[in-house]
Amino acid sequence: MESIAKNKIGNGLGYICVGAWILFTFILIGWVFFASLSTSQEIFSDHMFSFKSGFHFENYVKAWRTQRVSTYFLNSVLYTAVSCTFIILISAPAAYTLSRFRFKGNLFFQNMFASALGIPVIMIIMPLFSVISVLRLTNNRIVLMFLYIAMNVPFGVFFLLSFFRKLSFTFEEAAAIDGCPAIETFWRIMFPLVQPGIVTVSIFNFITIWNEYFMSLIFANKQAVRPVAVGLYNMIQSMRYTGDWGGMFASVVIVFLPTFILYILLSEKIIAGVTAGAIKG
Repeated sequence: MESIAKNKIGNGLGYICVGAWILFTFILIGWVFFASLSTSQEIFSDHMFSFKSGFHFENYVKAWRTQRVSTYFLNSVLYTAVSCTFIILISAPAAYTLSRFRFKGNLFFQNMFASALGIPVIMIIMPLFSVISVLRLTNNRIVLMFLYIAMNVPFGVFFLLSFFRKLSFTFEEAAAIDGCPAIETFWRIMFPLVQPGIVTVSIFNFITIWNEYFMSLIFANKQAVRPVAVGLYNMIQSMRYTGDWGGMFASVVIVFLPTFILYILLSEKIIAGVTAGAIKG
């Protein structure tokens, strides 16, 4: 009975901490959202939430048009969509090959992908910048997407390995009996079977690339190629001189909204994908 009581007390304290953190997070998000609908004067006053002057949706229009949020937003959409697609197209066949076929060097390649996850980006950013500067490829969208793909492929391979290992070999044997080539077997049979893992990897990569700041700051310092993270930082710096705080918070909401909506809609798939990858068949 004492152990049960202790467990209940421990669970209760855990729920209180989680509930307090959720409440604190929603208060912060709510404050930013309401600030984006207010004027600069109302934000620094005591009656911001009264909305005496109404809801200022023009802050969003101003941020989208005059603060170049549209350019940064569309750049990030391009970088994220292309990078996530190619990460899956590279990671899935690599993980399938390493998990289903035995060949010399198999374990070595698996260890290399696992080791790549532990390499900090800051360690390789300067050599990369030196090479790209010599080639005069800075401020190039294709180069930036290539770097995003290369940096995130190890995670995709490492994550999908467990999904492919769980699949029964009877699928491939049945396909071989029917005369299905190995490549077609992968794309038509095995690839759809690991859909939870594909969705989870895609979501994680989307969030990572959408919020990425350091590499884009180094390799995309022109306004025309900046993603939202770097663009938002520059907008915040410029707000010190313009004083358009409502437009700044509107920009923050525009940048934050896609990842928030994506996580709310697909949170169950993320949890299911992570859980499925952790269970061994």
